Amino acid sequence: MGTFNVHISVGHPDGGDVEQVLALVDTGATHSMMPASLLEWLGIRPAVQRPVWLADDRSILHNIGQGRFSYHGEEWTCPVVFGPEDQLGTTTLEAFALVVDPGGKELLPARYIARPF
Repeated sequence: MGTFNVHISVGHPDGGDVEQVLALVDTGATHSMMPASLLEWLGIRPAVQRPVWLADDRSILHNIGQGRFSYHGEEWTCPVVFGPEDQLGTTTLEAFALVVDPGGKELLPARYIARPF
C-alpha cells in the first residue's frame, strides 16, 4: 500500500492547546504515535508503558497515554504512543470511522454494516 500524510490536530484529552501535525497514515500500526516532546508540551502524561512491536519483529518499551485528536471538525480521545514520529494507527482511524483509500491516497468515511443475530 502506498503511504500518504494527512493534517490532524492533537491535544490534551481535557482541553487546552492543540497542535496541528502532518501525520503518516499507517494501517500497520495499532495506535497512533506522536513525538514525546509534543505530547509532553501539550501536558499529556503517560498512563502505561508497554512493548510496541516494530516491522522487523523487535519490540521497544514505549509510554502510552490518551490524546485528543481532531480531524475535519470531529474530535475523539484515543490512545497515543510517545515516540519519535507522527503516524496515525488503526484505533484512531476506527474512532473517526475512516477507511484508507490506498489508490486515491485519502481517508474516506467507513461504511457501517449491521446484521441481526
